[in-house]
Amino acid sequence: MRKIDTSKLINAETVLTAKYGAPGTESRREFDEKARAYYYGVILRDRRKELKMTQKELAEKAGMVRSYIARVERGETDIQLSSFLRIAHALRISFTPTFS
Repeated sequence: MRKIDTSKLINAETVLTAKYGAPGTESRREFDEKARAYYYGVILRDRRKELKMTQKELAEKAGMVRSYIARVERGETDIQLSSFLRIAHALRISFTPTFS
């Protein structure tokens, strides 16, 4: 059995702090927002592809333009909740929002 030298392992938080700053800083907040937008875009894109739907078809169902759908899927735009809900509905994604 091969032994792993764990003294050289670092955790994700250490990497993120070194590259984007400590949690709570402006640079870290910007990174977190971009990461979240990318994550939501991946979820929506994967569902669209699962349904074998084109971006144009999704845009038409959601009452939007294809270029906006493309930007959302790439995480390049700050999607509003109302837009997210319209896209989710067009993709037959149902969820119950919780507020705390």
